[in-house]
Amino acid sequence: MKNKTSSAFRQLRTKIFLRTITMLAAAIVTIYTVYSFLLRGNFANFMVSLFQNVLDMDYHAAFELYGRVFRSHMDAIILFSLLLAFAVFLHFYLCCFTGYFEEISKEMDVLLQDIPREILLSPELISIEKKMALAKHMIDRQKSDMLIAEQRKNDLIMYLAHDLKTPLASSISYLNLLRDEKQISEELREKYLSISLSKAERLEELINEFLEIAKYNLSNITLQYSEINLTRLLEQLAYEFQPILKQKRLSCRLESEGDIMLKCDADKIQRVFDNLLRNAVLYSYSGTEIIISAGRGEGFLTLGFSNRGDTIPKEKLERIFEQFYRLDAGRGTEGAGLGLAIAKQIVTLHKGTITAASENNVTVFTVTLPDLVGNLSEKPQKNS
Repeated sequence: MKNKTSSAFRQLRTKIFLRTITMLAAAIVTIYTVYSFLLRGNFANFMVSLFQNVLDMDYHAAFELYGRVFRSHMDAIILFSLLLAFAVFLHFYLCCFTGYFEEISKEMDVLLQDIPREILLSPELISIEKKMALAKHMIDRQKSDMLIAEQRKNDLIMYLAHDLKTPLASSISYLNLLRDEKQISEELREKYLSISLSKAERLEELINEFLEIAKYNLSNITLQYSEINLTRLLEQLAYEFQPILKQKRLSCRLESEGDIMLKCDADKIQRVFDNLLRNAVLYSYSGTEIIISAGRGEGFLTLGFSNRGDTIPKEKLERIFEQFYRLDAGRGTEGAGLGLAIAKQIVTLHKGTITAASENNVTVFTVTLPDLVGNLSEKPQKNS
């Protein structure tokens, strides 16, 4: 680190050294000139001639005046002349240094006042310029992140107001009907109560989703790792979705390389697979097949959720894991647009990745997770 800093300021040291040598040389020449001028008669001749011309004195009177005024105080005059020369050169020498500080101070104002221009310093200060430019970039990025966070907060309020209002307003409407209609039939009463209950349950589901995404965003989640049979988990998930699959005349097939063990937070990782399969069901063509694949690579596990449906445009695919983002908001699909955002948060907590690809009416979500079980089982073999 010390060598790197030394190298960064080599150009500055070289320029200061050259300026110092130049100043010293100029000071020596000036002092020598002043000293020679005062002691070798040039100054005396100049002053005597000046007295003769200005005061109209003869040579002897002028020389006598010079002796009383200057010659008797020559030591003080020489000392004063040397100090004056030294002060002048010191002033210019210090100006060279303070010029750098003024330059840095000016660019600091650019940094602190967020003036929209690049940091520019002298070539010998390139190291400081790079660091200040990096600091400006980081400040700009932090400001951008703050604006994004503020926008997300505003979005949260907007979506809360919109998504919670719909089921709440519907539930209130049916409850008002039950209160106002005294002669309502038992069958209609049961229907209204059923709808109100359904809307209230939907409201509870939305609130739980909002609370969950807030939990992942605002707190440090601690994963509870345990070893699970990934293949059995996916089989159970596909079985639990059978009623929903039948409603859309869909089928689900699992492709797995035998029993695959996975070390993870079982509850949270199950939520990921549930969200991905639910998403596949929601956007699949009727009468098609959803394929869940699972396999082991070198140090990682790969899972895929593939379905046939409308090809997702690239611009939408890039935003698909954003909070509150819906592929087709105008279609009236249920959900707050948080399922995939939550899935990404959970996978990231597991130090994995989740990606999406869509072409030729086939959409595939791919989840990659660290193979902690495989790594643990290989260590004893390496030591033996």
